[in-house]
Amino acid sequence: MGKIAAIVTVNREGVGGSAPIFFADNANQMEETAFLLEKILDVSVHDLKNGTFILVQR
Repeated sequence: MGKIAAIVTVNREGVGGSAPIFFADNANQMEETAFLLEKILDVSVHDLKNGTFILVQR
């Protein structure tokens, strides 16, 4: 089972938890941030299709 390493979202009210959360102003910025963090953290990015990406460490 993987561990959520971070969350990138445009939805400020719909997320929470203990993982670091990165808020984006729009979908383009959200995607750019998620894929940059994917490379930096060596994790997998998953699009939840609700304005949120989760980055999962395996």
